[in-house]
Amino acid sequence: MPRDIYNVNIESQLPLLSPSVLKNALPVDDELALSIVSYRDEVIKILNHDDDRFLIIVGPCSIHDPDAAMEYARRLSKLRDRYAESLCIVMRVYFEKPRTSLGWRGLIIDPYMDGTYNIHEGLREARRLLIEINRLGLPAGTEVLDPIIPQYIADLISWSAIGARTTESQTHREISSGLSMAVGFKNGTDGNLTKAANAVQSAQHGHSFIGIDQDGRTCIFNSRGNRTGHIIMRGGSGGPNYYEEDIEKAEDLLSDIGVKPSVIVDCSHANSGKKHSRQSRVFRSVLDLRNHGRNSLRGVMLESNLMEGRQDLTGNLSTLKYGQSITDACIGWDETEDLISRAAYQGARN
Repeated sequence: MPRDIYNVNIESQLPLLSPSVLKNALPVDDELALSIVSYRDEVIKILNHDDDRFLIIVGPCSIHDPDAAMEYARRLSKLRDRYAESLCIVMRVYFEKPRTSLGWRGLIIDPYMDGTYNIHEGLREARRLLIEINRLGLPAGTEVLDPIIPQYIADLISWSAIGARTTESQTHREISSGLSMAVGFKNGTDGNLTKAANAVQSAQHGHSFIGIDQDGRTCIFNSRGNRTGHIIMRGGSGGPNYYEEDIEKAEDLLSDIGVKPSVIVDCSHANSGKKHSRQSRVFRSVLDLRNHGRNSLRGVMLESNLMEGRQDLTGNLSTLKYGQSITDACIGWDETEDLISRAAYQGARN
């Protein structure tokens, strides 16, 4: 008898609902669609230097409690309205977490945080939450990690990021070439900026790649290229990279490939030495550089939650503190509000 050579290490499989089924259950009406187009245009104009407002992408490291996420969104939407003249505020709404080894992989993959991996429910909850956030008048930004998931939620996203671990991935560069919103590429975990610049250049061009359509059928996609690519500085194994000489290097790399330099600084990760209390230091430094003429600095990213710090995810979910991260440590709401008001009042406009 021949040995089994197919799916040797697969225990089970379950058909995935199609994007069209989920979107029919949780649709985007015409009014909301027009708002999202407007949000995307705002972000693109800032990155193209056609709008001098400062872009602030702020929110939890990851979303694990939709109720807390909505409370955060309601607070943030008020700041977006208050400072609309000088700032463009986008909520960080991350549903997937890349892992170096093991750990909770995000709301979409494991919504109940118990290893049951109810992906159907995770997709529903993510889409429902994004609709509610956008209805507040608040744009949403997220990281593109799994290549299939954008078909389920990307219509509700106004800014996207490719993470440090996937910036070199050909798959993610190809997907980025077909995304409908601005996309930022983080420098590699080693701090290498050339990888991010190469990704920006690759995504500008058309590609052919495999994915699923709205009915869940495997298809070949042919993209026209995405001209909104930019670099996200997040530091690396050698330390922070938000200093002026680092920004100059990013500018040179982008100029060399014919791209008007646009840079966003991630105030967390290696730029803060993974200490949430240092995010404000990075934030203030970026504002100072911008106010002294470093016009390529178009915005920042902040990891922020209702409550500062982080907590471990244990088997007893009832012990989790409301509004506190279960992944990377975040700054709290009071500090978030202070930093955003600083950006507005100290002249984040050029």
